[in-house]
Amino acid sequence: MNTSYYIAKRYLFSKKSVNAINFISGISMLGVFVGSAALIIILSVFNGFENIVLTMYNTFSPELRIEPAEGKTFDPSDSRFINLKNDKRFLNYTEVLEEKALVRYGDSQSIALIKGVSEGFMKNRSGLDSVISSGSFSLHHIGRDMAVIGSGLQNSLSVNLNNEFQTLDIYSPKKGASNSINPADEFNVRSIYPSGVFTVQQEFDNMVIVPIQFARTLLDEEKLISFIEINTVPGTDVDELHDEIKNLLGKNFVVKNRSQQNELLYKILNSEKWAIFLILTFVLIIAIFNIIGSLTMLVIDKRKDIAILSSLGANRQLIRGIFFIEGMMISMLGCILGMAAGLVFILLQQKFGFIAMAGTNLIIDHYPVGIKLSDFVLVFVTVLTVSVIASGISSRLSVKNTVDLREDL
Repeated sequence: MNTSYYIAKRYLFSKKSVNAINFISGISMLGVFVGSAALIIILSVFNGFENIVLTMYNTFSPELRIEPAEGKTFDPSDSRFINLKNDKRFLNYTEVLEEKALVRYGDSQSIALIKGVSEGFMKNRSGLDSVISSGSFSLHHIGRDMAVIGSGLQNSLSVNLNNEFQTLDIYSPKKGASNSINPADEFNVRSIYPSGVFTVQQEFDNMVIVPIQFARTLLDEEKLISFIEINTVPGTDVDELHDEIKNLLGKNFVVKNRSQQNELLYKILNSEKWAIFLILTFVLIIAIFNIIGSLTMLVIDKRKDIAILSSLGANRQLIRGIFFIEGMMISMLGCILGMAAGLVFILLQQKFGFIAMAGTNLIIDHYPVGIKLSDFVLVFVTVLTVSVIASGISSRLSVKNTVDLREDL
């Protein structure tokens, strides 16, 4: 194979006059170069958008969430939860009581998700402040309970944070209430002042976050909770902790990580990324299969060389190896240069953001990008696989008529 490599390298890199064969080989390499660079850049853009979306969701999606396997609530006074609460690997441990209720503000009303949270929720203060669009993320002010609402609810109710005389009136059905003459007697009604408005995603923007004691009074729930949210200190192995808590709590509870909490979101992001990858891969395959035409032209041009090598005793394997290596060198060189160009483009976009996004009032003003080693490995393996197939086909065609070539000599 060393002889085949030497001859193939001479064919590709030796100084020679420019002719149609060199031009076709250059086009084949350019096609692989552009396809590889495009794949790397497109995948990096999807990584960037994925990071932004997940960062927004992660503000309200804890690293781990404990839910009851059956029913909507459970008792957190179990000794297992008491021991779990003191784990030093936790950044915050939040007990949550959640239920839908009717919210009125002046003459407007809307159904909203009431989320009562314990004190541990506010330990993630830096992340919470990043999603506040107006006001502040505060659940207590001068000994008074406060609420933080989603931007969707603010728009539907026309909530004015500067109006100190107007409260949010929240209605929740009383437990065990029977039909009465006055329908208002069947509801618990609590009033609370809004302190801030947050903007995350549509599914969160119709939420009202309140202290858990306020939610307990509103929902007639003295001790049960809906779920527990856990965020860990930096450096903690979340997967290992997930399995540990799952084994500790047993089958009566479900422990979900972020991907399991937002399963649909992760599926959509991955499906879109793979769809674009497959489309660009087909384009890349077409570019790589141009190598067959390039090598076929090279075989025709090197008929005498093949005949001489055959007469000197070169077997089919050696001749086939020459053109196989030639095809692999064209495609791999194009792939490596393309990935390098794509990496340079990504780094420049990260630093300077020279390609801006159209539109106004966007979270970012330029296309985000993110680098993942797995993307480079994926593109390289894809090009390598297709190149082996294309070069293998070309090399077989090159030795098909070796006997006839020898007779021509």
